[in-house]
Amino acid sequence: MCKSPIDLRAVLSLEQIDADLFRGNNPNTTSQRVFGGQLIGQAMAAACRTVKDRLPHSLHSYFIKPGDPQVPIIYRVERLRDGKSYSTRGVTAIQRGNAILSIMVSFHAEEQGTFDHQDKMPDALTPAKLTPAEWSNRETCSETAEFIRHYYAIELRPVEIGRYVGQKIEDGHVHIWIKTAARLPEDSALHICALAYASDYTLLDSVMARYGRTPFDKRVMPASLDHAMWFHRPFRADDWLLYAHESPSAQGGRGLARGLIFKRDGTLAATVAQEGALRESR
Repeated sequence: MCKSPIDLRAVLSLEQIDADLFRGNNPNTTSQRVFGGQLIGQAMAAACRTVKDRLPHSLHSYFIKPGDPQVPIIYRVERLRDGKSYSTRGVTAIQRGNAILSIMVSFHAEEQGTFDHQDKMPDALTPAKLTPAEWSNRETCSETAEFIRHYYAIELRPVEIGRYVGQKIEDGHVHIWIKTAARLPEDSALHICALAYASDYTLLDSVMARYGRTPFDKRVMPASLDHAMWFHRPFRADDWLLYAHESPSAQGGRGLARGLIFKRDGTLAATVAQEGALRESR
């Protein structure tokens, strides 16, 4: 695995190789496949490089094939629309001539609206009251806080610690504090790309929690199929955000997970939805 901690800014800083064509590198070249959040974050970064004075408000993506960490990824951007208020970009991630991710990103010019409401933030212990040692020392945790910080550049503080030793969460409601491991500059687009990157890491945990399965259960083979995200209000990805997960359905080898992401003051920053393949290992 990589010897030094991952630099998330470097991961999201793509090389432009032609008009609307970018190259992204893989920081962890010994993993079995490219982290899905990396594909989303880099594709978002590519799209942002082609739009001025507007920020993404939503993304809809499909994972088509597993990415090979040994091969650089080419991101081809299509300029689908530039209207008075909205811009739309399509991005295809390519390896060896084959698409591995397809994503649509919509950008919105800032404006004032008549309607303004949000769901209430769930009650949860604050990050200061949750220490990494509480869950990193569990025998079932193969990915400790230090491992995640080093190889994914993400800081986590899970609230429901018991699920790491097989506690069943009947309603699938799981809460995790999350932020980037390193401080980021004042760049709103970068913070959006960074949160999109991080949002893929834990979302399917809510499916597993309903059955008392830990996130690291080797009997289950999880794989993200798609990922959608909506950005509601300004935030910093390097400040603690409460990621509230739930799983309303699972069937036929697939599980659906949804997430609300709140700032510490209770502001709803983003909403996420993802369906994943969940199969028992043979």
